[in-house]
Amino acid sequence: MSIFGNIMKKIFHHDVAKAAPAAAAAPPAPTASPVPQPAPVTAPAPATAPQTVEVGAVLEAMAQMNDDHGGNYRTSIVDLLKLLGLDSSITARKELGAELNVHAGADGSAEQNIALHRAVMDKLAENGGVVPDNLRG
Repeated sequence: MSIFGNIMKKIFHHDVAKAAPAAAAAPPAPTASPVPQPAPVTAPAPATAPQTVEVGAVLEAMAQMNDDHGGNYRTSIVDLLKLLGLDSSITARKELGAELNVHAGADGSAEQNIALHRAVMDKLAENGGVVPDNLRG
């Protein structure tokens, strides 16, 4: 699995994300009617409905369970990867940069790391994550 795929898996399948209320409302209860009603036609469910996850809440909950409270995960790609229990090495960040088409600065530079963090947050938002402004850098 890709590094970004692992990031999504860690965030979108965290216990806090699972506890989010379902967006679908329950159908109304049937009522008794003297006139026969046709059976309702239901459309097939989409194969992969996008899941909405409060990224900030999930990361905050993970940070609270972490001894160092996640370091500076709000702006640091290294601390974000560490918080998620993923490889934060320069090699992993270079691979993540290639996946997300991020080519800012030299490998391992502050410029590249900031661009990677921003790209990860943008990509999470594109995939159903609700990303607060304080995580967008």
